[in-house]
Amino acid sequence: MKVGMIQQQCQEDGSANLAATVAAIREAAREGAELVLLCELHGSRYFCQREDPANFDLAESIPGPTTERLGALAAELGLVIVASLFERRAAGLYHNTAVVLERDGTIAGCYRKMHVPDDPGYYEKFYFTPGDQGFLPVETSLGRLGVLICWDQWFPEAARMMALAGAELLLYPTAIGWDPADHSAEQQRQLDAWITVQRSHAISNGIPLLACNRIGFEPDPEGESGGIRFWGSSFACGPQGEMLVQGSSDREEVLIARIDPGRCEQVRRIWPFLRDRRIDAYQDLLQRYRDGSHPDRP
Repeated sequence: MKVGMIQQQCQEDGSANLAATVAAIREAAREGAELVLLCELHGSRYFCQREDPANFDLAESIPGPTTERLGALAAELGLVIVASLFERRAAGLYHNTAVVLERDGTIAGCYRKMHVPDDPGYYEKFYFTPGDQGFLPVETSLGRLGVLICWDQWFPEAARMMALAGAELLLYPTAIGWDPADHSAEQQRQLDAWITVQRSHAISNGIPLLACNRIGFEPDPEGESGGIRFWGSSFACGPQGEMLVQGSSDREEVLIARIDPGRCEQVRRIWPFLRDRRIDAYQDLLQRYRDGSHPDRP
């Protein structure tokens, strides 16, 4: 099947953002995409560079205006859309949520971001409550989608849990970029690490992966830092980590890739990682950290 990723630069005007997103989804549909992945929090600029209670006004309910608009578009074009929203679940309870819209316009399911960062320029814990649904794929007419979000992409446990629950495709809406003050060598190391860790998730689980990132420079609203230059580079890879398509670091693009679901079966036969997992020996993964001592060992 053909899949699309919308790599876009997000503006402060939510209506303009949504209009640009809709136009790009239409372009992906014209190119034959059956599934379209959007970048993280595509409805606005990345507001988490600072802690500001006024930003909670950006949140919306699910269902809500954006899911209604994108659901109607999904039904019109006959494709699956994976969107990323700032969810208002209740007063004082907000999530960073990915919503999967089915080809008939209904909400097939959602995923609430489990790993929530709290670092300079990424103050997400101020805004988002960690997800409480676990790592469960969303069942769609195109298969079981293992949807995760941005910071989740660094954790192999999240990808593995999705795969063990039957995910047939991993999808990561993302908003990640460089500190402009970092020198070019450090920026390249960060980008390479981002791509490498996600390709490894595809390889170790034997399933394809899509990562869709935003682009463009967004200044720090308080002027305390140099802002963030989002590095784009959205990509799709196959179950052996093979690159199927990759975007630029500085342009808005509609990226299209061909995914062959049948390859997963063949790859898992020659690389049977799930067969050879030592589930009897992984108990220590439930510890935060091991300091080297163990009561049962000399």
